[in-house]
Amino acid sequence: MARRPSLPCAVVGILLLALLPSPSTAGDPDLLQDICVADLTSAVKVNGFACRAAVTEDDFYFKGLAAAGNTNNTYGSVVTGANVEKLPGLNTLGVSMSRIDYAPGGLNPPHTHPRATEMVFVLQGTLDVGFITTANKLYAKTISAGDVFVFPRGLVHFQKNNGDTPAAVISAFNSQLPGTQSLAMTLFTASPEVPNGVLTKAFQVGTKEVEKIKSRVAPKKS
Repeated sequence: MARRPSLPCAVVGILLLALLPSPSTAGDPDLLQDICVADLTSAVKVNGFACRAAVTEDDFYFKGLAAAGNTNNTYGSVVTGANVEKLPGLNTLGVSMSRIDYAPGGLNPPHTHPRATEMVFVLQGTLDVGFITTANKLYAKTISAGDVFVFPRGLVHFQKNNGDTPAAVISAFNSQLPGTQSLAMTLFTASPEVPNGVLTKAFQVGTKEVEKIKSRVAPKKS
């Protein structure tokens, strides 16, 4: 019996790659039903949240972005999230939003979103914004009311209000729970603590300076 000709290895490899999801374009996993309202109390651990049986219209409703947040804090900015934790109906839908308010001089300090790209739309005021690539290249711009700016997924970015009046943006994310890692908070308030020897060598400062930073960025006790 004659053997069937086999596909060249290169062709097989291309076919396999075509069947794999693209990590560069992937957001949250695709949904497999119309809705899957998050059961935030469930002990079941999945990539997202388990679905809740009892569903109402309020699971898809949130009015927390209408009013400005309280910016009376160390950085002079506050983020109000509309993610799956506040809006259970977002579960499996791969989107979320937030509102960020800035006092005059307020800063949303350098941070990353490990699970989402962020797009901001300026509601009011003027902001200096920027992100840094893995090649250490800074892309920065001044944006004003009506402008849009994008921060690519996982890259360190910031927003600073250098104006004399309050500013605010609406942020959109391609994840139901994008996650936020503030560089200062992550390094200087981790639990257990990052060893001082790591921080002093990384930032080329002494132990006293590290302890001073820790005391300043530590969350205030109520």
